[in-house]
Amino acid sequence: MNPNDKKNGKGGGNGGKNWRGLVSLLCWTLLLTTIISYAGTYMTSAGHQASNVEMEYSEYQTLVTDGMVEGVDFDTDEAILIITPADGYAYTAEDGTVYTKYTDEDGTPAYRIDGKDQTASLHFFTVQIESNDATVAFLNQHGVTRINEDYVPPMSPILSFLISLLPFVVILLGMSLFMNIMTKRGGGIGGIGGVGKANAKVYMEKSTGVTFRDVAGQDEAKESLTEIIDFLHNPGKYTEIGAKLPKGALLVGPPGTGKTLLAKAVAGEAKVPFFSISGSDFVEMFVGVGASRVRDLFKEAAKVAPCIVFIDEIDTIGKSRDGGRLGGNDEREQTLNQLLSEMDGFDPTKGIILLAATNRPEVLDQALLRPGRFDRRITIDRPNLAGRIATLQVHTRNIRLAEDVDLKKVALATAGCVGADLANLVNEAALRAVRKGRKLVTQEDLLAAFELVIAGTEKKGSVLTEFEKKLVAYHEVGHAMVAYKQKNAEPVQKITIVPHTQGSLGYTLLMPEEDKTELRTRDELMGRIAVSMGGRAAEEVVLNTMTNGAAQDIQDATAVARNMVAMFGMSDEFGMMALASRRSQYLDGGYGIDCAQDTAARMDQAVKAILDKCYADAVEILKANREDMDKVVAYLMEKETITGGEMVAIIEGRDPALVENPYASTLPHSKDIEPAAKKVHMISQKIEAPAEAAPEAAPAAEEAATPAEPTAEEPSASNEPEAPQE
Repeated sequence: MNPNDKKNGKGGGNGGKNWRGLVSLLCWTLLLTTIISYAGTYMTSAGHQASNVEMEYSEYQTLVTDGMVEGVDFDTDEAILIITPADGYAYTAEDGTVYTKYTDEDGTPAYRIDGKDQTASLHFFTVQIESNDATVAFLNQHGVTRINEDYVPPMSPILSFLISLLPFVVILLGMSLFMNIMTKRGGGIGGIGGVGKANAKVYMEKSTGVTFRDVAGQDEAKESLTEIIDFLHNPGKYTEIGAKLPKGALLVGPPGTGKTLLAKAVAGEAKVPFFSISGSDFVEMFVGVGASRVRDLFKEAAKVAPCIVFIDEIDTIGKSRDGGRLGGNDEREQTLNQLLSEMDGFDPTKGIILLAATNRPEVLDQALLRPGRFDRRITIDRPNLAGRIATLQVHTRNIRLAEDVDLKKVALATAGCVGADLANLVNEAALRAVRKGRKLVTQEDLLAAFELVIAGTEKKGSVLTEFEKKLVAYHEVGHAMVAYKQKNAEPVQKITIVPHTQGSLGYTLLMPEEDKTELRTRDELMGRIAVSMGGRAAEEVVLNTMTNGAAQDIQDATAVARNMVAMFGMSDEFGMMALASRRSQYLDGGYGIDCAQDTAARMDQAVKAILDKCYADAVEILKANREDMDKVVAYLMEKETITGGEMVAIIEGRDPALVENPYASTLPHSKDIEPAAKKVHMISQKIEAPAEAAPEAAPAAEEAATPAEPTAEEPSASNEPEAPQE
């Protein structure tokens, strides 16, 4: 059987179902219209019977002949005549009550009940038998002068029914149009309009436009995914030996590290269809919709296998199913259960690879992480120095750079930044170059863009008083002096007292000379706290005051000290005892206390002891270097922005205006120490071959060819480089 014929037959079946649904809706519309029309007619008739009195047509003719009719109105809708009797007419009801017609002072017809002053409202009517013209002639013949002559021929019952049907037809057409639109978009309400279809974005073959060339700084992750790409290209190489490809790979890491970009690059390298969908697209208010979309997603993927299915933010539907939790979301659990079943059900030899990304792997259900589902967990972490350089090179491929641009220096300044931060930095630098009227991006643009990210733009209209300016200057120089006088601190790059938009009246920029890993010694952490305390210490040492400008510094210092006590085991009182655990490590969620309340109180005392010691060290450094600090502050208040090289020149008694490299390192020990590789000297000696004609000379030649023993003053003549001495 031709697959196209099967597909067409399936399409015809769906068309037949659509027509049957349309006919069913039309029948329901007709039924509802008939019921509503009948109910309206019945209520109108009931209203007439409640306050109106129907008389025989012959009785109506007798009243007209006797002169007891004052006026007649035509009711064309009901095909009746409404009769207004003359004054004095008495009507006796079935219960014996007598209603006497009279006209009140306002000219309104009314009826006395049994001759009393009680009034009642009655309307007499009869069925219209004769034509309108004959009825009018009869009334004129007997002196009835008040006649409603605006006669409208009664509407046909069929036409009246069709008019009443019109609103429902309009509603039906509107609903049909709405369902068609929602069907095309993959949405709907209550199962109508293809709500169970997975609205995943499908990139066929290499249409993702992303390859590994566009992903930098994640070499380890790319190596882990290369095997998946090779399997999609050469599945037989693995099946021959009996190996099975992992069904799924989970990409975890902080936001902005390129998890989605890496998944697209895998599809681009493999040149296979790529299904991309977010975890939130499965969740709906109707139970069962998410599970239906999961089934449809894997069904569509099986049709075009081999392919890659990528679910972004899988923690939306993959959260742990906690049985003790009240008020669980049944829709989310059904969606997760269906996803687990589909991952167990598809054949791995067909080449369906499931990739998923999340920032919170700790909340995922354990059944989702077990082998056989997500077999591999690939960490997409913040890039190191080499990774940041490679990432900057990728983002500056289409940027026109000046000759003075040093991407390594920018990468050093952006320690801890992710790929998205670097992309934003390069774009801000390009925008700044355009604002300055240049056609090339310079090193100054890149560094200014970095400062824009961390401190915001300068406040042009902000004016500080002389005292405030002096206070901010001592505060920032206090940070810089403490950092300069400590060997465990990072070198000073820049000091400014220009206010910026992110709330700071100035800042001190420290830039590392080399890429530092996450490993920190206790001395380095203590030095970082002391640098944070330098601003407040300068305020008290010089001006004998305190300001709220040190609020952020205090928070940063307290966070480092608390980590030292609670998680790093660096306190004398608690030692190597974990008092807290990290929460959401990839989202910087802090940590939670895992100790008793009295222990937490003692932990606060240990944190305070560390802060007090670091603050005392900062005060001691500033008091010992008060004269140098005053000189730097005087120059800073004049220039408003200085570099670390200019600060060092002032301290050493040199003219800061003559500094050749104002951005040189401020670490005093970095000037005399060369890298270890530069100390190794390679010496090669030409060794002559022994002469064959003089065998007795061979020992002498061998002795001459033997290199001398290395002395303490001379490096070894061996071709092997010696290990650098400490």
